[in-house]
Amino acid sequence: MNYKQAMEYIGGVTARGIVPGLESIKELCGRLGDPQKDVAWVHVAGTNGKGSTLAYVSTILAKAGYKVGRYVSPTIRDYRERIQWNGRNISQKDLAEGMGIVKEACDGMVADGLAQPTAFEVETALAFWYFNKKGCELGVLEVGMGGLLDATNVIEGTLVEVLASIGMDHMKFLGDSLEKIAEQKAGIIKPGSTVVCMDQKPEVLAVVQKKADEKGAKLVISKASEATNIHYGLEKQTFRYGNLGKCEIHLAGQFQIANAVLAIDACREIEAKGYPIPDKAIHEGLMETQWPGRLTLLSKHPLFLADGAHNEDAAEKLAKSIEFYFTNCRLIYIMGILRDKDYDRIIELTHGYAEQIITITPPDNPRALPALELAKEVARFHPSVTAAGSLEEAVEMARLLAGEDGVILAFGSLSYLGKLMDIMDGKTKKKPGGNGRGRNHGRSGKNKGGR
Repeated sequence: MNYKQAMEYIGGVTARGIVPGLESIKELCGRLGDPQKDVAWVHVAGTNGKGSTLAYVSTILAKAGYKVGRYVSPTIRDYRERIQWNGRNISQKDLAEGMGIVKEACDGMVADGLAQPTAFEVETALAFWYFNKKGCELGVLEVGMGGLLDATNVIEGTLVEVLASIGMDHMKFLGDSLEKIAEQKAGIIKPGSTVVCMDQKPEVLAVVQKKADEKGAKLVISKASEATNIHYGLEKQTFRYGNLGKCEIHLAGQFQIANAVLAIDACREIEAKGYPIPDKAIHEGLMETQWPGRLTLLSKHPLFLADGAHNEDAAEKLAKSIEFYFTNCRLIYIMGILRDKDYDRIIELTHGYAEQIITITPPDNPRALPALELAKEVARFHPSVTAAGSLEEAVEMARLLAGEDGVILAFGSLSYLGKLMDIMDGKTKKKPGGNGRGRNHGRSGKNKGGR
């Protein structure tokens, strides 16, 4: 199997959709020799922030000198971003080789009368195979959806489980209340393990505490409120936490302080499990972490940012960032959302800050909400909305409307941000000067909570 054939295969498997449960992935991994059993795992779940937290943790561990595998979803620009080795994407050669091996195991299951594994199960098994092949010491896994019945939960033991911010999303599969969703997320907790959970709503913490008690697991609550001397910014943020002194990150958004603190606390618990992590590795790892699509600065003239706010919790965080960074700025939105998301709530939380909203249909996604339908929904909340015929058209419209002093913010779904970044790379000419700041960029103070 070559790379093209591998991508054609996974494209065909994708049509099966989402099928929660562990029976199929257990069978598939068993036929591959259970490669997941030879790796020490850090398992990361949550509704929002889990990707950023995973990026911080895996970069810190690599800086500490460990052989680190990273498995994430979804990706922004390249399919191979899903499976990384010390920050580098899996090669086309290794992906093709591994996919051929996984396909053979899947074909054997089908021949034996079992169901074809889903695309996510195939990808998860491929990640396990690849990390095993590379001699991985520490693997950092991002839960795809939920936790309890997610394919990544086939791992039987973890060093540390990490729970980022938990909110409302995927209600069709996870439940219609915070408590039900938290129960699914806390399903990754294993007997006798250590759980590091972000400080959050009491009803969530109560569920996590109960599950930890049932499993005899140690629970650590990560409190971003204990970070001090915070200086916020779009391109650099600094804070002090514990005995680390001044820490620096380059991911924007107030909430990234909480994600970074969560990652630091997780690394301290990993260290307690016998994996030394020098303070220097933490500082360098935080500073060098990149995570595209999370309030990412794409251009300074005009100021153009992209964010994957695709559910209520993420929209609330985005609204807080807008209030903080862009008070009294003229804001132009590009909004593209998937049909199965709570788009009315996303619109409700964000529309009030925009001068003009441009809707687009996320390209190449069968779950995309058409731009015209989204525009009709936006019109219920906001008087100035236009449906663009393409993402390229939306970018041109937004740039004209923004001029030099406006701010463009593209958000709603991660699925179109990769193409947006490609468009910007090809059409945006950076000008010298400028500091990329909104009106309120560069405040100092003490964080008030886990955002």
